[in-house]
Amino acid sequence: MKKIILTGDRPTGRLHVGHYVGSLKRRVELQNSGEYDEIYIMIADAQALTDNADNPEKVRSNISEVALDYMSCGLDPEKSTLFVQSYVAELTELTFYYSNLVTVSRLKRNPTVKSEIQLRGFNSSIPVGFFTYPISQAADITAFKATTVPVGDDQLPMIEQAREIVRSFNSTYEEVLVEPNVLLPDNKACMRLPGTDGKAKMSKSLGNCIYLSDTPEDIRKKIMSMYTDPDHIRIEDPGKLEGNTVFTYLDAFCRDEMFAEHLPEYSCLQELKDHYQRGGLGDVKVKKFLYAVLMEELSPIQARRKELEKDIPAVMEILHKGSIKAKEVAAQTLSEVKHAMRIDYFE
Repeated sequence: MKKIILTGDRPTGRLHVGHYVGSLKRRVELQNSGEYDEIYIMIADAQALTDNADNPEKVRSNISEVALDYMSCGLDPEKSTLFVQSYVAELTELTFYYSNLVTVSRLKRNPTVKSEIQLRGFNSSIPVGFFTYPISQAADITAFKATTVPVGDDQLPMIEQAREIVRSFNSTYEEVLVEPNVLLPDNKACMRLPGTDGKAKMSKSLGNCIYLSDTPEDIRKKIMSMYTDPDHIRIEDPGKLEGNTVFTYLDAFCRDEMFAEHLPEYSCLQELKDHYQRGGLGDVKVKKFLYAVLMEELSPIQARRKELEKDIPAVMEILHKGSIKAKEVAAQTLSEVKHAMRIDYFE
């Protein structure tokens, strides 16, 4: 069996460092590993419209932004198929067929759906498209017969629901669909990077993000205003690491070899943590180090983005070609699904 990856993002804004450590960096590593036969990276505009139906321009304007972030981080159109979800109409048809295999009560129990509904304040006015998001995601995954889906731990209920749909379809009809496996980030700090304000989730809507395309000055300002330990008032006070956003970011981005250039009085992150915990180390010094660490990681990405921005039509053409390829693959799966369901009347 081929090893196939399917993953993607909703184009509701530029991508931030949480996306980078949580998925983008890992995608590039997987792409370049040579272990996978096919890799599909989806810009999920149709899913973005489920809670932005009244603002389609927001979604449209971010298609190229997300594509720029993808390629500037190292996703290569020669190795990975980058495509736009709405171009592949077969995904919508698969979603409709799969909806007959899922009950309303099961969707209501999905923890990810429940938390997202609460976050957006939908209460009783939930758009049907948003409510059935797990079914749509199952269609995306199975259309490409993905064996591996890289996600954060907050998406585990969604993948489990996709697996349930696969099992239900295969037992009801024929063994057509492939049950996907989850691939979680290997760095625990990367599973869910908190916002700069210390909130549990970095979110565009909460305004607590550091974007990949932020200017160095904007990044510096955001880091200097980051939430740390509220009880660490004086430099000599012992500081806590738990819940300290600056150290969470260092866990995600810092490599020990960075100290030689940016903070030579320490040899590794653990030494820095020990000093902070016993007192005598100020937040400003740690934040300045985090800024140096982040810019070392982001500067090459931003340089590539500036080059790509010079020819947006070329970026869109890459998405167009990838979408054509994705449509062909999804059409083949849809044909097999309709045959299994005995609704391929004229073939």
